[in-house]
Amino acid sequence: MADAEPGGGTVAKYATVRAHLLDLIRDRLEPHERLPTERQLCADLGVSRLTVRRAVEQLVGEGVVYRIQGSGTYVAEPAIRKRELLSSFSDDMRTRGLTPGAQLLSAEQTVAGAREGWRLGVSPGEPLVHLVRLRLANSVPMCLEDVWLVAGLVPDLLDSPVEGSLYETLLSRYRITLDRAEQEVRATVVDREQAALLEVPALTPALLVERVTYDVRGRAVELARSLYRGDRYSLEQTLRRQ
Repeated sequence: MADAEPGGGTVAKYATVRAHLLDLIRDRLEPHERLPTERQLCADLGVSRLTVRRAVEQLVGEGVVYRIQGSGTYVAEPAIRKRELLSSFSDDMRTRGLTPGAQLLSAEQTVAGAREGWRLGVSPGEPLVHLVRLRLANSVPMCLEDVWLVAGLVPDLLDSPVEGSLYETLLSRYRITLDRAEQEVRATVVDREQAALLEVPALTPALLVERVTYDVRGRAVELARSLYRGDRYSLEQTLRRQ
């Protein structure tokens, strides 16, 4: 049976509750503060518990709030939304008023395996530079990043490994202008080691983004596999019919 409310239709009541909660989150509540209880919302807004629950469940699904069993519903940290533009992690964070950072976990010269060679268009055994970095936003871990670069394009990079934006380093040090990228996005969960670095519980949902980036000369320069915290990151795309 539909959740009918006195004095208005189901959709109107549900929309009122949702708008009320969004106003609370925007104007009065900070991340990780608890929302009013279902009972309180029912009394304040004159709606049924089913209508309140429906509005809250949608906000949970959108990542606006999160539940803790037996405790309540809390305001989530705002997700960082990455648009369909070729930009660096540092650019994304600065655009949102956050301070980007990087913690270098390892930097070494290696050789291309079958997959790396195929994605970068080089022969297996071709020298590559491999960087592993933890990317930060306002000192909070956001992304675990594995990057392979064609070593011949970035000579002596390991003499002073990248601490900030890799794309800015490629441009300033090697005059490499990046032009486009091909990427795949998959849903995954983090293992215990990844969870410790990202400061989230093991098996937390995450986004795994694999990207090959090309320069203006059409050369594959970078293969990156980036593991983003699912609670703090989302991807936005604009789709058009041909």
